[in-house]
Amino acid sequence: MNFRDLSEQDIMALAISAEEEDGRIYADFAEALRSEFPATSALFDAMAAEESGHRHRLIDLYRAKFGEHIPFIRREDVRGFYPRRTRPFGLRIRPEHARAEAARMEVQSRNFYQQATQRAGDASIRQLLGDLAAEEGKHEALAEGINARQAEEGQIAQEHDSARRSFVLQIVQPGLAGLMDGSVSTLAPLFAAAFATNNTAETFRVGLAASVGAGISMGFAEALSDDGKISGRGAPLLRGGICGLMTTLGGIGHTLPYLIANFHTATGFALIVVLVELAMISWIRWRYMETTPLAATTQVAVGGALVFVAGWLIGSS
Repeated sequence: MNFRDLSEQDIMALAISAEEEDGRIYADFAEALRSEFPATSALFDAMAAEESGHRHRLIDLYRAKFGEHIPFIRREDVRGFYPRRTRPFGLRIRPEHARAEAARMEVQSRNFYQQATQRAGDASIRQLLGDLAAEEGKHEALAEGINARQAEEGQIAQEHDSARRSFVLQIVQPGLAGLMDGSVSTLAPLFAAAFATNNTAETFRVGLAASVGAGISMGFAEALSDDGKISGRGAPLLRGGICGLMTTLGGIGHTLPYLIANFHTATGFALIVVLVELAMISWIRWRYMETTPLAATTQVAVGGALVFVAGWLIGSS
């Protein structure tokens, strides 16, 4: 159906359904953020309560005008009506993303009530819809007021610190472990095969097999090591996927040069790629793992050099 074809009763029923859905979304945001971001969770608790109040006022007026039965009209039943984005069950949400989605929802709700007010002929319905349009606009002010108070109390800074810790635990650490394993551990079999055969095609096969095998092994090991519930390290499948992918990429990086037919050229490019990988690992360790640039570079360089020498000695023997 088209919005212009809705009766006053249909508009009221649609508004009730929309307010109920928005309240559930805000409550879901609040619950998803409660443990790590309590300040933002409190904001969404307040907004959910506001939506519940709107719904009760709409239902009270609907009963007075049209009786007890409220037809079930959903957003998707009305052509051109604004949709709500659905969040896959179990997927984590960031506070800034939740705030941005709430701002979008508020603008859409205000626009709906403004258009609905213009279509209402009954004075009491028109007044309520107009009041709700104004109150939806105040939601943004509510968020800003709470955010300002939270900023003064240092709660926003605490949330940023918590977000950074979660990012490091759930994304950076498994990714770094995979990148280090793929970049360093595959050096020995790759260069052992290279110096033993002087054949770039055979070396590429060995490097590819080592990279894929290491990626599968590291992915399963990371996923099975910890369910993340107590440690806060996040979903095992996500960690395992990140770790396995980064392990494979770390090994593939210095394997790809052996697609070049000339052995010496391929080996030269492979060594350059290894240096880039080790520099990237050192930067990540310095940036996120609270170590000094010198310590990060030394640790990674020594480890990489030892593995490379081992591969070279084994392949040349």
